[in-house]
Amino acid sequence: MYTSENGLYVAHGPEGPISICGRMANRHGLIAGATGTGKTVTLQVLAESFCQAGVPCFMADMKGDLSGISQPGKMSGFIEKRSKEFGLGTPDFQSCPVRFFDVFGEQGHPMRTTMSNMGPQLLSRLLGLNDTQEGVLNIVFRVADDRGLLLIDMKDMRSMLNYVSQHASELTDTYGNVSAASVGAIQRALLTLENQGAEKFFAEPSFNIYDLLQCEGGKGIMNVLAADRLMLNPKLYSTFLLWLLSDLYAQLPEVGDMDLPKLVFFFDEAHTLFADTSKALVDKIEQVVRLIRSKGVGVYFVTQNPTDIPESVLGQLGNRVQHALRAYTPKDQKAVRAAAQTFRANPAFKTEDAIQELETGEALVSFLDAKGAPSVVQRARILYPLSQIGAISADERTRAINSSRLFGVYDKIIDRESAFEVLLAESEAQAKADAEAQAQAAQEKEAQKAAKSSKTQKSIGSAILSAAVGAAISSVSRSAGTIVANSVTGKKSKATGKSVAGKAISSATSTAARTLTRSILGNLLK
Repeated sequence: MYTSENGLYVAHGPEGPISICGRMANRHGLIAGATGTGKTVTLQVLAESFCQAGVPCFMADMKGDLSGISQPGKMSGFIEKRSKEFGLGTPDFQSCPVRFFDVFGEQGHPMRTTMSNMGPQLLSRLLGLNDTQEGVLNIVFRVADDRGLLLIDMKDMRSMLNYVSQHASELTDTYGNVSAASVGAIQRALLTLENQGAEKFFAEPSFNIYDLLQCEGGKGIMNVLAADRLMLNPKLYSTFLLWLLSDLYAQLPEVGDMDLPKLVFFFDEAHTLFADTSKALVDKIEQVVRLIRSKGVGVYFVTQNPTDIPESVLGQLGNRVQHALRAYTPKDQKAVRAAAQTFRANPAFKTEDAIQELETGEALVSFLDAKGAPSVVQRARILYPLSQIGAISADERTRAINSSRLFGVYDKIIDRESAFEVLLAESEAQAKADAEAQAQAAQEKEAQKAAKSSKTQKSIGSAILSAAVGAAISSVSRSAGTIVANSVTGKKSKATGKSVAGKAISSATSTAARTLTRSILGNLLK
């Protein structure tokens, strides 16, 4: 916005301009104050100052008010009064180059990441898992990693959970116990998250954090996240921003203290980051905040009360802007005293009283000097923005999105082969193999049954044939004997009778046997 010999001019006190030292801007900061005391305008003024100096910023826009930073401001009675009071002359109203983002892809470019990039620790916080369930989730990530399976979206995670549950007995010795109850709890948490629209956040293409570190025309890009809908799920909001910080820390190189930061990150509604957060995660946040400044990134927490932030993190926020706090109850009074104690005292006034007396747009300011020491707290008036105060129209937002260099880069979701597709293919292949094995077994069983039946029928047929032939021969023999005997009785010569009888019996028996056998075989074959 304005520059002075001491840095970036952001406020005006009794002794003149108050500036934030560019070299110390990556030592993080705090903007605090009750609702309606001017925090959003202070954030806008600070962001404009960095923008004019060529430093890109990222900020969450809770109500759409920060979208006005994309349009030049206009003269008003308030601005005219402040301009004369500070001796600044006629304001040079100007806009900042802006890119709008939205996790849900409705009011800006989509911002996405993958399950793998999020990691089990942040995902556990997002899902509200207990220690046992978090342990199971760690196993899921480890099994996927060992098998080379990509965890990109919701369906990948659900597929891996089903896989781990079905193979729990096989995995226990290597990875630990996996209970069906824990898997079921994680699945239910995923369903709840999906119902809140988070499935749009876990997808590809994953957001490239280097797209936040851009400049246009010598000005830093203002990356504005539409957070009005996102704030309906505070845990998703805070986990998303924590992931973004963690990704910045993981990917950016070490640069040490620079003349100006590479990026300034504004974390609005910062109390959501620490609500219902385990000590392990608070320690992780503290580590990221402490180390990320060496990557050239300054983090500025915006919240109602400094007590919303753990002492271990609060102690790292060197640049402070404290707007008014109201003390109506003993608890409020205690909070005011705690806020006052975070400043280096000024003998000109009592800090605790001043916090309660501040007007809208007025604040207690203490920035780090060039040596990194906090300056004496000063009661000051924040400068007015040079860009528009308040939200822009839907048409103006649409034009800004369509003219952005990122237009079309993240809009279309890419669904490449990952855990879901691989496990589905394995399941289908196994099902096909099982079906073929069952069919083969059924065929073999049927063949064995048919062979057994055929053998039995042949055995029965042979037995019947043998018995029938034997019976037929016996019957023919008896019939022939009777016939011959009756014939012989009529003969006169006994000697001749014996000879004729023998021949007749033999011939009759042979002929009758053949005739009956053919008849029986014919009937059997039929």
